[in-house]
Amino acid sequence: MSEQPIISVSGLRKTYGGRSEKQYEALKGIDFDVQPGEFVGIMGASGSGKTTLLNMLATLDQPTSGTVKINGSDVTKLHGNKIADFRANEIGFIFQDFNLLETLTAFENIALPLSLQGVRKNQIKTTVYQIAAVLSISNLLDKYPTELSGGQKQRVAAARGIVHNPSLLLGDEPTGALDSKSARELLELLTQINQERDISVLLVTHDPFSASFCNRILFIKDGVIGQEIKRNDRSRNEFYQEILEQLGTFEQ
Repeated sequence: MSEQPIISVSGLRKTYGGRSEKQYEALKGIDFDVQPGEFVGIMGASGSGKTTLLNMLATLDQPTSGTVKINGSDVTKLHGNKIADFRANEIGFIFQDFNLLETLTAFENIALPLSLQGVRKNQIKTTVYQIAAVLSISNLLDKYPTELSGGQKQRVAAARGIVHNPSLLLGDEPTGALDSKSARELLELLTQINQERDISVLLVTHDPFSASFCNRILFIKDGVIGQEIKRNDRSRNEFYQEILEQLGTFEQ
């Protein structure tokens, strides 16, 4: 028996604006699955619907119609505490602007998802130290965000995103604020997280270089997924070239 998808999106539509207002259809019927352990990219220009789609997957917004199943649970039917608990247990986030709390140390920022779940202090300490060692940031744990470089902040944010061992890690343009060296390091880190910790990764990006680290890319335009490409056994550079070619035809 095959495993169930980690993400299963069916007939997803999102319309903004009330009946008396001018309505805008951001998503026009999206269907796709992500299998366990996949590293999938979603690419699209500004206004294509990719951020709206990410917000649906992140349980931060409700669709007008359609379903979003994550790890077998239809998140469109969860409300209140149930959706908060689901988000806390199943989903990790990495944002473009890090979203670290400036008044907390790196250790405290990473520990936050565990603290919110009521994990015991000694267990939190052990888990944070383990994750920090994996991501090579053990020497940063006592520092505050203002004392860290952009690349270091994003590593701390990545640690916070996976410290609770989620089923799914969502990246929203996570390399957007980084220089090219830090961006490459973060993408290699996401690849490592995906392969070694078996966490499925969904990366929303407009950057072909970032997308080339994925196994599969979905292109979204005007609220629909127009096409997808797979890396298969090709080198990352060969995949990068195909992404550039596809963007050239897709954006015309």
